[in-house]
Amino acid sequence: MGSPKSLGDLRTNRGARADATGIADAPALSSPPPKPAPVTAMIAALVAIFTLAPLSASSAQTTPDGPSAANSAAAIPFAAHFEGVIEPLPRELEDIDPLAPPTAVDLDTFEPPIEPKPEPAGVIRSLGNGVASYYGRRFHGRLTANGERFDMRAMTAAHKTLPFGSMVRVTNTRNGRSVTVRINDRGPFIRGRTIDLSRGAAERIGMIAQGHARVALELVGR
Repeated sequence: MGSPKSLGDLRTNRGARADATGIADAPALSSPPPKPAPVTAMIAALVAIFTLAPLSASSAQTTPDGPSAANSAAAIPFAAHFEGVIEPLPRELEDIDPLAPPTAVDLDTFEPPIEPKPEPAGVIRSLGNGVASYYGRRFHGRLTANGERFDMRAMTAAHKTLPFGSMVRVTNTRNGRSVTVRINDRGPFIRGRTIDLSRGAAERIGMIAQGHARVALELVGR
């Protein structure tokens, strides 16, 4: 083996080879970095877009007033495209809940109908109000208009138009007492009177002392 060469000798010999061949030793090239795959690059771009877009929109809306308010309207122009296309709701439809069924009732404005008082059992119809009088001892035993003998203690009465045999409930409006009588006679023939009761019926509703009373009349079943 030869003796080791000095650094100067190595440089001299490299220069000699370059002169002899005309080609200098090229430095060693490092391998180029790998190119990212196209799919990976596309995903990275999409992530950057969706990450930065909300940040820019939120930053434009954070300022309550000033130029940024106009920027926020410009950042969301979607509703502006529909101005003049969608008509506003009528006033009567503004407070309607779209989720409520059509059969729903607003309890704040609903007034339940007032049901009429049921008629007492057996009442056919009301005959209205009038004035009742009575007749007794003077006519006791006489024939009535239907051919019966008048009994002042029986629950009978005289009426101008009701058919004989009609049953009428007579109620004294002053004290609320009532009696049911059968029509077997005609009368009364005094102006302003509606019905003539027998003395017995007049006692039932408490009108003997006054001789007459305001009464309510109802036609009842036989």
